[in-house]
Amino acid sequence: MAEVKIQAESRTEFGKGAARRIRRDNKVPAVLYGHGSDPVHITLPGHDTMLALKTANALLLIEVEDGESHLALPKQVQRDPLKGFIEHVDLVIVRRGEKVQVDIAVHLEGEAVSETLVVLEHPSILVEAEATHIPDGVTLSIEGLEVGAQLHASDIELPSGTTLAIEPDTLIVNVTAQQTAEQAEAELADAEAEAGIERDEPEAPAEEPVAAAAE
Repeated sequence: MAEVKIQAESRTEFGKGAARRIRRDNKVPAVLYGHGSDPVHITLPGHDTMLALKTANALLLIEVEDGESHLALPKQVQRDPLKGFIEHVDLVIVRRGEKVQVDIAVHLEGEAVSETLVVLEHPSILVEAEATHIPDGVTLSIEGLEVGAQLHASDIELPSGTTLAIEPDTLIVNVTAQQTAEQAEAELADAEAEAGIERDEPEAPAEEPVAAAAE
């Protein structure tokens, strides 16, 4: 994974008011910590930070105006729930050659047999890798899998230097039979019954009046 260089500024103002002023300038308040060092409070350029953090586990080279530089990984990214812009970033300092544990995405390729339902139980897995060689993700083939097939963490082919940080028998993919419309309706009815929801019975059609017999 390539390093993304970001120029940062030292930050001496704290609190909600200071954070709002920073964001109005299209910048992001952030903090660097790790390896027993005191937290370093910084301000990051908003646009560059947004682009960098589009990649999961982005490896950042933070260059602070005082001449210091830190290699870091995003630990926590706070975003505005409505507008989606970045409000704050926690960065953990790492060193070249150091092993770190991170979540990476699981991608599926291929198609299972017809009339099956493929359930991805874990869209990401925890692995251990060198901080400078974190894989973007892993791929699992589901080509031709039939009902009852299961894939576990041990079935994932990991890049060299990367190891599992979860139990090998962790279920990743489960293949079941597709649900019929009747089964779905019955399941919904059971769920409604458990929740105490009563369905309105359809009204019976009104009976036609019997015509009087002609005399």
